[in-house]
Amino acid sequence: MFPLAKNALSRLRVRSIQQTVARQIHQKRTPDFHDKYGNAVLASGATFCVATWTYTATQIGIEWNLSPVGRVTPKEWRDQ
Repeated sequence: MFPLAKNALSRLRVRSIQQTVARQIHQKRTPDFHDKYGNAVLASGATFCVATWTYTATQIGIEWNLSPVGRVTPKEWRDQ
């Protein structure tokens, strides 16, 4: 069984990570959209998201169910 498995594995074309990285480094290519604008798009999207959630959390009047300790005083019991 060992020679069969060895033969099957030798026929597979498996590239190691180092070989793949070496191939990618040697390729000369022009920068694409993501190379040119990727970081700017990511930063602007994150800024927009943070700004939107900050506005939502502070300005539209959501009741966040914060602890009422110290703000609520108990009522007197009424005897019936």
